[in-house]
Amino acid sequence: MDSPKRLAPLSVLVALYLALTPGCGATTPIGTVEKDAEKRAALEPEVQQDATTEEAAPESEELVDVTRYTRIADVTADPVLGEWGRLLFPVDRGYAYGSTLGDLQLTWYMALNPQATVDVVNDVHRRASAGETVFIDIYSDTEKAADPWKADTGLFFFPGEPGAPTAIVNAGGGFAYVGAMQDSFPHCLELSRRGYNAFALIYRPSSQIACEDLARAIAVLHGRAGELGISMDGYSLWGGSAGARMAAWLGTYGTESFGEAAYPRPAMCVVNYTGLSEVTGYEPPTFSAVGTSDGIASWRTMQRRIEAIRANGTPAQIEVFQGLPHGFGVGTGTVAEGWLDDAVAFWKENR
Repeated sequence: MDSPKRLAPLSVLVALYLALTPGCGATTPIGTVEKDAEKRAALEPEVQQDATTEEAAPESEELVDVTRYTRIADVTADPVLGEWGRLLFPVDRGYAYGSTLGDLQLTWYMALNPQATVDVVNDVHRRASAGETVFIDIYSDTEKAADPWKADTGLFFFPGEPGAPTAIVNAGGGFAYVGAMQDSFPHCLELSRRGYNAFALIYRPSSQIACEDLARAIAVLHGRAGELGISMDGYSLWGGSAGARMAAWLGTYGTESFGEAAYPRPAMCVVNYTGLSEVTGYEPPTFSAVGTSDGIASWRTMQRRIEAIRANGTPAQIEVFQGLPHGFGVGTGTVAEGWLDDAVAFWKENR
């Protein structure tokens, strides 16, 4: 394909993205980071049945026999999971509701699959109990001491076959919180079952800073690939809603635009249910999925973007599901069931 014209400055293009496109994640223009603290405070409503405010279980009590009736507080307090157990659920209050794994619900997402939530927690707990690497810090203790917000970040590792390709999955949440239990953990578990090495990023919910966290995660995984037994050759970035914007931006602009050294671009990006519309000509191969009843991300906007990427000579594919609302995750039990397999096939074709 012919070389595209030189990109306009990053801040200009991404501000244009957010100004022109509706949808989850269109609240904070890149470059306005100094207002993040005020934004986060304003976004936090009074807590109502917030999972994070449940009375914690005793620190010495180990979690056993995880079911849909297991209390979320017992999971976050489990000593086997250590300090990072709390990051399985939103740390920004007011966006998670319910006291047990079975009744957990997340703002802006359609109903969660209780069995998927139980499967994720069981998988993480089993591997942590066996002493396997489950959680990876992306910032050092020194960096976290200097900026305590960085303590709310990290990568959950769902291993596949040794040396298999790597997927990094970014949940949405409107850049107000990280909805990983619907929008990244189930994806990672499914990818690992197919033999891929998958990582769910827990990031700081601000458009600019979230992209910096993703850039750091990519850098960390390149640096530790041998130790972790993963391949970063032909890696992929996945995301839904706000997380889809992160995947698209890193795929287009690269880690060097977000404070890290230049690392190879992803072989492909999954950009699901987001209103992102801008196309620069620098996009990697892109797969998208969305429902026609999505009140946050217009399927027509997404379809036009895929067509524009394809017109530039870059492989692109979209699947539109009749009557499906926002945030269907892996789509189990819906008309979207099977989209993840199609995305994996697209990845194989473009790796």
